[in-house]
Amino acid sequence: MHLGNYLGAVRNWVDLQEDHDCTYCVVDLHALTTAPNPKHLRANTLATTAILLAAGINHNSSTLFVQSAVAEHAELAWMMECTVGFGELRRMTQFKDKSDRSDFISAGLFTYPALQAADILLYDTDLVPVGDDQRQHVELCRDIAERFNHRYGETLIVPTHVIPKAGARVMDLQNPSDKMSKSLDSPGTIGIVEDPSSVARKIKRAVTDSDNEVRYDPVVKPGVSNLLGILAAATHRTPEAVASDYSIYGPLKLDTADAVNELLAPIRQQYQELIAEPAHIESLLAKGAEKARVVASATLQRARERAGLLTRVLS
Repeated sequence: MHLGNYLGAVRNWVDLQEDHDCTYCVVDLHALTTAPNPKHLRANTLATTAILLAAGINHNSSTLFVQSAVAEHAELAWMMECTVGFGELRRMTQFKDKSDRSDFISAGLFTYPALQAADILLYDTDLVPVGDDQRQHVELCRDIAERFNHRYGETLIVPTHVIPKAGARVMDLQNPSDKMSKSLDSPGTIGIVEDPSSVARKIKRAVTDSDNEVRYDPVVKPGVSNLLGILAAATHRTPEAVASDYSIYGPLKLDTADAVNELLAPIRQQYQELIAEPAHIESLLAKGAEKARVVASATLQRARERAGLLTRVLS
């Protein structure tokens, strides 16, 4: 997971736990769309869980589990595939971006927004806290739920997305026209638990422009605006307010690096302690799956009945 994941989504997830009953899922089934090495997939599943815990996800008050441990996700996903239109899936921006960079395009990559909709709808979700890049997927999820309800009667809760005001869309430090991404393996991506010296080096080398004027203008000055957005999100300010403190790029980069490292330091420390005990992480995930299954099975049973499938007791 990278800095964009944290500022755009994970930090918001942590805050929402104070006032909401939250469910968080490590989506290992989605990872299969890129045919990952099995050993790496298992390791990354544990690492992602450790990062979420280190960032502040509370496994006691929230439900945290691995997607593949709750079989209801796959079954409701098929029902959602039969509800969403081919043209709707073809218009998804992330599918276009990822398919352009791959020699092999799996059917799963094309249909995974239906699985993502199942991930959300299984838990009678009201709010979906995401980064700006996932807005389109939540809107499609809403369309799918409304269509299913229109066909079969009120069955699924139609969710709403929640996007933070600052840091909602963190861009690549070397190519600020692209969002920061774990799939691109770019030198402009900062990992949440990356070494502090590496983080500082990447930010100091971030692409800006040649006029050395500090102002927040994402269209004309995407690189500078990205740094301002990151520093604003890390210090709970607005990018415009941050811009007023600087006249040249050097100090902006130095302060951004310091703020990001200060923000990530406690997460790094807690992560190292957690990842050293994989059995403990697996135990927490197993308990989370038990909690998730109670809600997911009830929703799936309701959807099956409304759609006309023969009912059965779900275990």
